[in-house]
Amino acid sequence: MERLAIYRIYRIVWMSVKFFTQVTLFQRRYKGRFTPAVNEKWERLVTRQAKEYKRTALKLGGLMIKMGQFLSTRADIMPPSFIAELEGLTDRVPAVPRARAIELLEQEWNAVHTDTIMNLSDKPVASASIGEVYKGNLKDGTPVAVKIQRPDIERILRADFRAMKIVIWLAKRFTAFGKQINFNLLYSEMVNTIGAELNFLQELRNGRSFADRFASMPGVRFPVYYDEFSTRRVLVMEWIEGARITDLAFIDANGINRRNLSERLFRLFLEQVLDGGQFHADPHGGNILIKPDGTIVLIDFGMVGSISKEEARSVLKVVEGVLLKQYDRVLDGLEELRFLLPQADRRLLANAIARVVAAYESEELTQMDSFVVDRLLDDLKGIVRTQPVQLPAEFAFFGRAVSTFIGVLHVLDPKVDLLAIARPRVLEWATTQKDGDQSFSKEDAVRFALKAIGPFREIPQKVLTFLDEPTRMREYMQIRDAESKMLRYRLQTRMFAGIISVLSLGTGFYAIWDEHSPLMVTSGIFFVASAWVYRGKSYN
Repeated sequence: MERLAIYRIYRIVWMSVKFFTQVTLFQRRYKGRFTPAVNEKWERLVTRQAKEYKRTALKLGGLMIKMGQFLSTRADIMPPSFIAELEGLTDRVPAVPRARAIELLEQEWNAVHTDTIMNLSDKPVASASIGEVYKGNLKDGTPVAVKIQRPDIERILRADFRAMKIVIWLAKRFTAFGKQINFNLLYSEMVNTIGAELNFLQELRNGRSFADRFASMPGVRFPVYYDEFSTRRVLVMEWIEGARITDLAFIDANGINRRNLSERLFRLFLEQVLDGGQFHADPHGGNILIKPDGTIVLIDFGMVGSISKEEARSVLKVVEGVLLKQYDRVLDGLEELRFLLPQADRRLLANAIARVVAAYESEELTQMDSFVVDRLLDDLKGIVRTQPVQLPAEFAFFGRAVSTFIGVLHVLDPKVDLLAIARPRVLEWATTQKDGDQSFSKEDAVRFALKAIGPFREIPQKVLTFLDEPTRMREYMQIRDAESKMLRYRLQTRMFAGIISVLSLGTGFYAIWDEHSPLMVTSGIFFVASAWVYRGKSYN
């Protein structure tokens, strides 16, 4: 087993060192000259890295899959092509031999499994990085799902976390990621969140807690758990027949309204965040089932996260700012949540948020031609990468959950209006909240309600947007023009310096051949000066 641990650590660390080295050498080689051709080379490099990571993760399993899923949500630090490749990385890893799973099951029960479970399936119906699920029946015929932990997974994760410590040390010492991520907090969050998945009794408690919290919500179900058969490494729960929430053929065949379903699902997730507390940290399509009558079934509570009441209030401030078009309030909330550092250009970010919200509300993101949309997205990516925007480590799994959940909603209904769904519930909640000495004022509530009364709210908003857009666009274009002018100046200066360098070098060779000392000195001075200017501009 020690050999396996050493092998895993070697594979993980070696792959990381190779990736760091490739990125560092590439950046040094092309620093200051990221032309379209160079950018294409960069995309090919990170795509190769993502494919290698994916192959390694599927082979090794364990923490590698979890980390890959986390990295696929980090658009603030990871290249788009890397994210696109890892988006297909799921928790589906090769199953362990059934005999080994049965052996662990009987060790936990200290009895032959057939004394308790009949008709256990020959193969797992689901295989993840932590455990596998089999279908069976209790003695009274009740169908159940039996989740069995993968043998040796605790040792595997211990080895992976040791490897991750080494990788984090390397990243902090030799890469720029250390300025964007608090690796110590991230490591602690990973240990706490992923480590909790190893205790199936904790998953049982989490599942019951969610069932209690949402007992009054219509159209939502949670599995029943069986304490007498559950242990730290075995979990027995009710078997609920249903399809994946993203099975559109099943949804359409049963006459389920997709828009209504996506709205109910969004409210279910929203309620998990509003008052603080636990939220489902892994809401992918396989963990959300749909029954033929439209009932939503939430399963697998091994990975849950928590959000405090103070953090929930800051989230509210962000939502309020978006809904009320008060973008300074949005930025205040982001600063409180530590997503935004104090030295950020608030004016630039406020304009960017305003443009995105305006495009969303006018449905321009779905109606505009691809060129305009791509330009908007490229601008936003540039802002994120140049401004001190970060994802705090303690929100890593919340960000992953939101990203995964929004992906599910998009599959169900690409045109779902999340802001319209959120407005009435957030208004109801906001009027009961206190933010220091300031409450959600009556004036804000009136403005908020006016924006939620239906189609008529579109008229004044579109007028305001029309009136404000020239100012925002003028400010935005001024910033873009200033940046373009500076870039052109640097390129022209660098080109001029390069020409002078070549000419002075040629003159110097002629002066040496002609033994013309004054010309040699003059050309040497010009060459050194122009080379210094050229090199200085290339590093700016």
